[in-house]
Amino acid sequence: MTVIAAYSGTFDPITLGHSDIIGRAAAMFPKLIVAVGANIAKSPRFDLNERVALIESVIADMKLKNVSVMGFDGLVVDFARENGVTVLVRGVRTVGDVDYEKQMAVMNRSLYPKLDTVMLAPAPEYAHLSSSLVRELTGLGAPVEKLVPKPVVADLLKRFGRKKK
Repeated sequence: MTVIAAYSGTFDPITLGHSDIIGRAAAMFPKLIVAVGANIAKSPRFDLNERVALIESVIADMKLKNVSVMGFDGLVVDFARENGVTVLVRGVRTVGDVDYEKQMAVMNRSLYPKLDTVMLAPAPEYAHLSSSLVRELTGLGAPVEKLVPKPVVADLLKRFGRKKK
């Protein structure tokens, strides 16, 4: 039986921290799904289809053959059950993230007993990155080339009415 893992999140936008986790998780599991949550409660800057397309371009750029990207709406445990996922990959940057993800892992397991959670810390150079920070910095005119994967730069700048330098 092939283990199917999913790395879920909103990815608005995908950052270098996210792509670091994706690359490392892809090396650990024979099949990885990047599960992009609709999560309209977070008022995303990119709609679900745009986020999926951006992540697909990053995956292609990374040449990861065992990774696919799927959008979903609702509970991640329902997505996992429907797609044969038995491992959730979660990125953790801080102690607060670890506490929150531990609570979520216990709840997810109670809802879907076959689901385990693996937490990965990003590489140190990306430990400070979050999508919300990237959006804020982009809006304030900061350079984004060291924050997001190359395939995302132009779309991110365009979304904020900025031109690539």
